[in-house]
Amino acid sequence: MNTELLLEKLLEQLSKPTPVLLPVAIDLWDTRHIAAYLKRSVDTVRDDIITLPSFPRPIRLPVKGTARAQALFKAREVVAWAERQTSR
Repeated sequence: MNTELLLEKLLEQLSKPTPVLLPVAIDLWDTRHIAAYLKRSVDTVRDDIITLPSFPRPIRLPVKGTARAQALFKAREVVAWAERQTSR
């Protein structure tokens, strides 16, 4: 790899925005974040976990038009729910 190409790739990486990490107490998670936290697939979370009656209710922020808003969940509620899921 020549120096010019290496510098281009480095500049590309440096120009990407840094993700903001919010504390669990105030963060909102989508199914991808929940799946990572629970170590499950996104499909399992969407089809089997968030549909459970005991799972926290989603927040749907208003969107313009007729599109349905993406379901977001309070991270602290998801963590609390997971901690209550102990074997009996």
